[in-house]
Amino acid sequence: MAAKKILLLTGDFAEDYETMVPFQALLMVGHTVHAVCPGKKSGDKVKTAIHDFEGDQTYTEKPGHQFALNADFDQVSVNAYDALVVAGGRAPEYLRLNGKVIELVQGFAQAGKPIAAICHGAQLLAAADVIRGKKISAYPACAPEVKMAGADYADIAIDGAITDGQFVTAPAWPAHPQWLAQLLQKLGTEIKL
Repeated sequence: MAAKKILLLTGDFAEDYETMVPFQALLMVGHTVHAVCPGKKSGDKVKTAIHDFEGDQTYTEKPGHQFALNADFDQVSVNAYDALVVAGGRAPEYLRLNGKVIELVQGFAQAGKPIAAICHGAQLLAAADVIRGKKISAYPACAPEVKMAGADYADIAIDGAITDGQFVTAPAWPAHPQWLAQLLQKLGTEIKL
């Protein structure tokens, strides 16, 4: 297996686990991962948030870690990467307002490269208008946006994931095992023990 180059799009108040876990797991299997955020450079940090499911009507939020970025957003190009990973949490809410972010997501979609989004990451896919006709999972509160973007909302278990074409999506961090396994399959990653 040839190592792949992955772009991880995150931002302030992205969900901690949905940033850290894919970053570390993809590195662990030998891929190169560049974590970026608009307006920030390599070495800058984003504040993350820990979202938990404690029986309330929605998730609770607590301060997460300071996550160090390792690449400059202004220097990324779709052509330089094999896949895009979009962290969830509150970051996609404001990332979708950035025209360069939208162009980046559209570029990955047009190139047919794998795009993995988790939780609120679907907000960014919906804003980029790239999921029309696809079966897409997301945090349940994002279901209306997924549907308005012309996709079929996949109402799956919180620890499940779904792949439709180039898109690998999941509702939240409990789905990491399924979500990452499906992304690795799309990438052709073989793990030998």
